[in-house]
Amino acid sequence: MDFMEFFGMILHVDKTLGMVIEQYGTLVYAVLFAIVFCETAFVVFPFLPGDSLLFIAGTFSATGAMNPWLVIILLVVASISGNSVNYWIGSLIGHKIMAHDHKWIDKNALKKTHEFYEKHGGKTVVLARFVPLVRTFAPFVAGFSDMTHRTFQFFNVIGALLWVLSIVLSGYFFGNIPFVRDHLNVIVLIGVGAAIIPVLLGTIWKLSKGMFRKAN
Repeated sequence: MDFMEFFGMILHVDKTLGMVIEQYGTLVYAVLFAIVFCETAFVVFPFLPGDSLLFIAGTFSATGAMNPWLVIILLVVASISGNSVNYWIGSLIGHKIMAHDHKWIDKNALKKTHEFYEKHGGKTVVLARFVPLVRTFAPFVAGFSDMTHRTFQFFNVIGALLWVLSIVLSGYFFGNIPFVRDHLNVIVLIGVGAAIIPVLLGTIWKLSKGMFRKAN
């Protein structure tokens, strides 16, 4: 197998996991760890499989091809550490920008972003786990906006546990049902929508009440 074939197999490991297990045995755990870590740690890898990889890993765990508890532990650790690295990179870049008087940087906007993350960043960090692309950029923005490390890590751990446990266990228990397997992304987005919509409605209600009071 040449490099391009290997890269293609890794890039689409959510579809070729059976082949990876057959050819590399227990090294599959290292492959899964590396993919989840890279997707969450570096903003240049948003194209790596996330939700589908976790789901199919749960499906193969149900067949006995992998140890489900080892899969869960490794992917939780990869997810937490990946987000931590992404946050650190964002924080480093943000601090360097703030240390220099760049006219093209709106420091007031950056301050407002920081305030937003202090108030709502926790929900953003948790819910972003379930949205492709967003989950790669959310920790970077959290670091760039100078969200406190303690706050970030608290929600980082919660988000990682919810993301990995819910999707891996869904694959473990429901992965052999064709409808669930074929519509995984839609199901995940519906779940995220169910969590976000009440928050949005609550925000709109508070804004409406504030505008009504000002009008009177």
